[in-house]
Amino acid sequence: MYAVVGCTDCGAYWLLSDPDEQKSATCTRCGTVHRTKRLRRFFESEDRSAAVGARAQLLAEKRGDADAFDAVGTAADHERAVEDADRMVSDREYLEGSGLDADEVAAATEDSGSSGSRSRDQVVRDALREGNTTESSVVEYATEHGVPAAAARDLLERLTRRGEVSESRGEYRLL
Repeated sequence: MYAVVGCTDCGAYWLLSDPDEQKSATCTRCGTVHRTKRLRRFFESEDRSAAVGARAQLLAEKRGDADAFDAVGTAADHERAVEDADRMVSDREYLEGSGLDADEVAAATEDSGSSGSRSRDQVVRDALREGNTTESSVVEYATEHGVPAAAARDLLERLTRRGEVSESRGEYRLL
């Protein structure tokens, strides 16, 4: 059994487990020792999470934030939302639900020469993998693949600072 109790001195709320078996309890905020039989029990439950939720509700009401607390929902609500997110529609289901043939869309993507979008970071790394070892050759490769020259230089510098790329005498190498 769990009980939410309150301090008569400072007004703090805290949880007691097995309150009927304890003779005294100490306030977590002010340190006052109370006889458990004399403490007011604001909520009792066999479920600890329910007691924790009730204490949170009491604290929100005390601060005048009850409306905001109610709008947030319970932990169980959030768990259900996560479970629902796991049941999202796949790309194929979305396309077919929109009246498009998913296989035709995939074929059109392949025909366009696009192998999916790459991040700027990936483009700079690919430039190094393909043997572009100087800053100018990396930047040229990157600009040909849609990365602005300034961004390519900045990425190359960042990769070098992070130790993912080495630079020696103007030659870069991916580590």
